[in-house]
Amino acid sequence: YYLGPTPAKPGNAIGSAGPTTSGRMDKYTPTIIEQGIHGMIGKGYRSKEVIDSMVKHGVVYMVAVGGAAALISKRITKYEVLAYPELGPEAVARLTIENFPAIVAIDAEGNNYYEVGQAPYRKI
Repeated sequence: YYLGPTPAKPGNAIGSAGPTTSGRMDKYTPTIIEQGIHGMIGKGYRSKEVIDSMVKHGVVYMVAVGGAAALISKRITKYEVLAYPELGPEAVARLTIENFPAIVAIDAEGNNYYEVGQAPYRKI
């Protein structure tokens, strides 16, 4: 999940946790995919190189609603920093989630909702 969380309030696993633009990580994503991830969550478009890697390895890309950070954070039950704690909200962390509100934007076959969903409106 590409995000920059705010500090957690007492009793919460995480603070506000809205999605950030995934494309900023496209340079690194094929390498991360090769390490064995099965899915990603963020917002925005992905590069052709990322989509090709997703298809090759059977990975899906889901998007979460921007502007819903406080609501989304209630679906994160555990936040555990795994690497780069000195980066604060930019650290690599493991999240445990339940009923996370996301939709598949690009599936493991490369079907891209950003393209399919916009196609009917390109004629306007």
